[in-house]
Amino acid sequence: MTGNIRALIVDDEVPARRRLQQFLAEEADVEIVGEASNGLLAVEAIEQLQPDLVFLDVQMPELDGFGVVQAIGTDAMPATVFVTAYDHYALPAFDANAIDYLLKPFDQDRFRRTMRRVRARLGREREDALQSQLLNVLDGLSKDRKYPDRLLVRTGESRQLVRLADLHYVTAEGNYVRLHTSTGAHLMRESMRGMEARLDPAIFRRIHRSSIVNIDHIGKLLPWFGGDYLVMMADGGKLTLSRNFRAALGEYLKIEG
Repeated sequence: MTGNIRALIVDDEVPARRRLQQFLAEEADVEIVGEASNGLLAVEAIEQLQPDLVFLDVQMPELDGFGVVQAIGTDAMPATVFVTAYDHYALPAFDANAIDYLLKPFDQDRFRRTMRRVRARLGREREDALQSQLLNVLDGLSKDRKYPDRLLVRTGESRQLVRLADLHYVTAEGNYVRLHTSTGAHLMRESMRGMEARLDPAIFRRIHRSSIVNIDHIGKLLPWFGGDYLVMMADGGKLTLSRNFRAALGEYLKIEG
């Protein structure tokens, strides 16, 4: 690429952001275009500023680094350097891919090595290759990631965080899913398979090809036709536990057959 590298710093810790500022100030071809102190602000900054490079903290409250990537989408995510406190067992996932990481605490020598790798990737890698590498890194890290307790959804021109404890169930609507929560419904562009991957399987179960349910919000189950069950939700909603998905609730609710 030509011109300065436009960088965005994302970290919820002020000392961590200051450290990156100091190191980046010594890189003549880098321009810091912004900072974000949490995941929600990071999503807004990436969309508005369109940086070439993001230094992204993995572990942040509410919306973590994974949530930021999911909200933006790997196809639109800039080149990313993960800043992480993950133990050494997670790091081979990074080393096997072109996108770099910085393990806290890091020194300037390690940071300069990262910048050399960044320049090389931005200079020679095609965008689709960077996207593939980002997916590989996320796949490696997600094995050690706790499921989030919030989900970022768009409401009109704004976004809001939805507590997953308040998410009663999810239904499919074409290329979208509808999130049914304690405070209302939200439409989100996502597949059912993608949604299922985001949710903790200890709490959320796929009970039909077009619905996922939070077991904490189930009122009761009623036998239905053809081996199906009618799932009565605590909020009055009605869903179908199809015969093909009955095992999803069978063990938890002691359904036989």
